[in-house]
Amino acid sequence: MIKEFKEFILRGNVMDLAVAVIIGGAFTAIVNSLVNDIIMPVIGVLLGGVDFSSLAVQVGDATITYGNFIQAIINFLLIALVLFLLIRTMNNLSRKKEDAPAPPPGPTAEEKLLAEIRDLLRERR
Repeated sequence: MIKEFKEFILRGNVMDLAVAVIIGGAFTAIVNSLVNDIIMPVIGVLLGGVDFSSLAVQVGDATITYGNFIQAIINFLLIALVLFLLIRTMNNLSRKKEDAPAPPPGPTAEEKLLAEIRDLLRERR
């Protein structure tokens, strides 16, 4: 059983997945900081300082904080937009590298031989 577990853990897919989860966690912190520290303050200024997270309704003893839900939706949409723009930019950059024209192929050995024969025939005339 230990041998099977070791083989499972050392498979390439499992290691790739572990690396992806770790990188994803770090990237999440970057995107959240971008949205919360840069984009949301600008949107707050544009909307006149509206903060949805403080909106709530009291129903009996329960407090329904629907503003947090609205704020979560806005954060989700902003994070999705930022990721879309980042991925789109990365795809455009990689596409430009791929679209670089390949240099024209050089003459083949047969074409070189034919060119030599042509030049020799010109000299005889």
